[in-house]
Amino acid sequence: MIDHWFGKLLEALDDAGLADDTGVVLCTDHGHYLGEHDLFGKPGAPVYSTLGRIPLLVRWPGQAPRTVDALTTTVDLHATIADLFGATVEHVTHGRSLLPLIEGRVASVRELALFGYWGRHVGITDGRFRYLRGSGDHNLPLSLWSNRWSTMPIHQFPDLRMPPPDGRAFLDHMPGSDVPVIRQPYGPGDVLPYWAGFHPPSGSLLFDTEIAPAEEEDLAGSAHERDFADALAGELRRIEAPDDLLERVGLS
Repeated sequence: MIDHWFGKLLEALDDAGLADDTGVVLCTDHGHYLGEHDLFGKPGAPVYSTLGRIPLLVRWPGQAPRTVDALTTTVDLHATIADLFGATVEHVTHGRSLLPLIEGRVASVRELALFGYWGRHVGITDGRFRYLRGSGDHNLPLSLWSNRWSTMPIHQFPDLRMPPPDGRAFLDHMPGSDVPVIRQPYGPGDVLPYWAGFHPPSGSLLFDTEIAPAEEEDLAGSAHERDFADALAGELRRIEAPDDLLERVGLS
């Protein structure tokens, strides 16, 4: 169904005479487990390639079809659009424009990419190796930064609501920016927001997807792990990640 209606969209661009000056970018926010690693859907589990290695297809005026194996991440799309229209972005961003890559002027735009989601493993990849850093059994310290607090119920668990800020909350800045937000710290015994509250990501994982693409051979504990732990710490500090994040995964 998706293929059919996406084809209709491309046909409409062609029929309207817009194909020669319209770029089309197709991507998604995450994958979907269909039994891999005994998982289904998008559960609170490590971000294996099935979930985290997402498609990126680009149709660009003047560019012939080809395969590009450069490492990219979704934050690069914002930087690409800004670059295309010559927009100056005043707030902090971490993307790299893909225009040089799309136009064939360079072979790569980044050597490393971060991935993961709040309260779970923190991951880094160089396109071949994928390292997921765990937090330990208690998954602490942990803070939530937000200026849009919600008590919206979780569909799978109607009785579960995100706890509102309490007396420990204070005004801070969104990491890496000067945007003021409420920062709510959590401690032992607290009810944690959805993702962090299920099966703490205690162990670390390291996979060589070139040798074992199914990610069933864990290399954590090998000499390679120290290299990727250092690379992860460096990337987190580069983007001014929260201090309690580095502490939570043992990299402070």
